[in-house]
Amino acid sequence: MVEILTRPDQRSNDLGPGGSPRSRLWTLAVACMAVGLVVASMTALNTALGDLAVATSATQSQLNWVVDGYTVALACLLLPAGAIGDRHGRRGALLIGLLVFSAGSMAPALLHHPVQIIAGRAVAGVGAAFVMPATLSLLTVAYPKEDRVKAVGIWAGTAGSGAVLGMLGSGVLLRFWDWHAIFWSLGVAGLVIFALACTVSSSRDAAAPRIDAPGALLIGAALAIAVAAILEAPTRGWADPLIWGGLVVGGLLALLFCAVELRRRQPLLDVRLFTDPAFATGVASIVILFGATFGFFYLGMQYVQQIMGYSPLMTAVAFTPFMVPLGICSALSFWYVPKFGLRLVIFAGTLLMAVGFASMHVLGLHTTYLELAWPTLILSTGIGFCTAPTTSAIMGAVPDEKQGVASAVNDASREMGGALGIAVAGSILAGRYSQELAPRLAHFPAPVRGPASDSLAKAVEIADRLGPQGRSLAELSKTAFMASLHASTTALAVIVAAAAVLIGLWAPGRDGRQLGPVRRALARRHRA
Repeated sequence: MVEILTRPDQRSNDLGPGGSPRSRLWTLAVACMAVGLVVASMTALNTALGDLAVATSATQSQLNWVVDGYTVALACLLLPAGAIGDRHGRRGALLIGLLVFSAGSMAPALLHHPVQIIAGRAVAGVGAAFVMPATLSLLTVAYPKEDRVKAVGIWAGTAGSGAVLGMLGSGVLLRFWDWHAIFWSLGVAGLVIFALACTVSSSRDAAAPRIDAPGALLIGAALAIAVAAILEAPTRGWADPLIWGGLVVGGLLALLFCAVELRRRQPLLDVRLFTDPAFATGVASIVILFGATFGFFYLGMQYVQQIMGYSPLMTAVAFTPFMVPLGICSALSFWYVPKFGLRLVIFAGTLLMAVGFASMHVLGLHTTYLELAWPTLILSTGIGFCTAPTTSAIMGAVPDEKQGVASAVNDASREMGGALGIAVAGSILAGRYSQELAPRLAHFPAPVRGPASDSLAKAVEIADRLGPQGRSLAELSKTAFMASLHASTTALAVIVAAAAVLIGLWAPGRDGRQLGPVRRALARRHRA
């Protein structure tokens, strides 16, 4: 394979990969701005859903899909978008993605029907699918191997912080304007970054084969169906035929994708990569990391707003400390990963995450901000330890000419993990809340019991209209919510701790080799 690098003016470049150090730094800055924007777009609307519902008369299901439509479109197109960037040029993929993202982001500001807004968000997700893999693959090709880990660490820290930045930015905008401002700001930011991205060096695989259309269709359908089913699980329940049926169909399509790719001479994704311990560790760890991150934000935002009484802006401010250890640890990964090895770093980081979730058991109805801050810092430190090393493990296992596809695998793992985290946390929270509250509402009339058992937000809304009985309803509902919150964080702590043990057993160490017993067990299996 031949890797072609071109400057914006198309002149030859004899300064090595990516050009001069200044050129590489500029590429890093633009890549971080772009990935930060598309990640921020995932969470920016969470603080505006109430206003959006009032203005558009959207149902709860439609509100969910205003957020989830973006995620599903993004997830299902990542792999083909990464391959297109490898073949036709990564800067071109980034530029096209930013234009589509901007158009899709600004369209809802001009539309008023919920279905139209959902469609606009899906278009923005299509653009984001081209942006995310292009940003990382441009970096990994531009930087020489000795500096690549530092660049990936900064990129990963930015991507991990994007969720908080999205909430913070939307909170500020809602302080002065209405929900339209969020869509306008996302679109304008995309156009500004588009102009900046025109100046970065491009790269492509000159010998790339034609895009594997059957593989792209299969993996796109598998991810779209599976992610949609997972995102709907907290609302419909895991026993709903649409949910388990969607998961089964998505799984079967993924297996068919693997079978097709194994037979192709030039596959979209060489599925044999998953037998590489470093690559497999990276993918599994990223699913866990982003499941933990989005599960935490899903639970934490509800706690801070509905129990602590914070406004949308103050909620975002409350979570800004999350970015500090995450950013520092990601930026320093070039130092501690070679020193301790991938296995120890991921094991320690995921254990810290489990401790962070377990520490949230101290939260109560009258918790101070400091009591919330220290579990948040423990959790974000664990995530920060793991984020950059896992991304580097994925990218390092794949040759330079396939960096777009490798980046797409990295990003698809993030999306799948985020969807799973929200689904698991949301399902436990909703199920346990109803289970805790229903017996306590026996003396309330049926028109109160039903809506109040759906969510704390509805219970508080009803309580405000009930008069003297309202105070009792609010207290009972908040107590039930805290029990369900503790059940959710305990479950997440157990899941992450179990994942830490499994990853610690499987991952390669500082010498690049797995543990002796694991190697011997695998050798016996191959001989058999």
